[in-house]
Amino acid sequence: MSKESALAGCTSWTSLAEVEKAAKNCQDCVLCQTRNKVVFYRGSVDAKLMIIGEGPGQKEDETGLPFVGRAGQLLDKILEAGNICREKEVYVCNVVKCRPPQNRVPAREEADACRKYLEAQIDLVKPKLILLAGATAVQHVLKVKDPISRIRGRWFDFRSGAKVMPIFHPSYLLRNDSKEPGSPKWLMWQDIKLVRSALDAI
Repeated sequence: MSKESALAGCTSWTSLAEVEKAAKNCQDCVLCQTRNKVVFYRGSVDAKLMIIGEGPGQKEDETGLPFVGRAGQLLDKILEAGNICREKEVYVCNVVKCRPPQNRVPAREEADACRKYLEAQIDLVKPKLILLAGATAVQHVLKVKDPISRIRGRWFDFRSGAKVMPIFHPSYLLRNDSKEPGSPKWLMWQDIKLVRSALDAI
């Protein structure tokens, strides 16, 4: 299934280290005024799979690493259950690199200010597969507002031949504990099995 993204190739940065340095010094939106640490990535820079979330929470702001709070711990368990090695096979980042106060949804101007860093991460990591965790990531990368429940588990064509799949955000799964067939956790498990199969086919 194809869906073109509005993200275009960008920037003159030639390494992820340059991008991270620029992000850590960024003052292009109001989030720089309240952040503790810029949250750039965790995982492998050689990964074929990239997971893009919304933005840092409190634990992420304290550590400088994405997805290390309760939602991140659940994500790690999901990846492990799906036989996907987070350290070697996954590069994890967010739409915005600084924590929005009270963990609110990033404003459009904040996401737009951070767009150049996300674009550079995609261009330099060159993932073959990208998972968009939650509605915010879907809206800012695929530029669609379809409910996650409608488009999750489906591959969309992306630039440079990558495939993009929307998935439930782990924080949503924390609020929906059922594992019964058709439940969000059950659907997430189906999606992760598809991702493992796609990784094996690369």
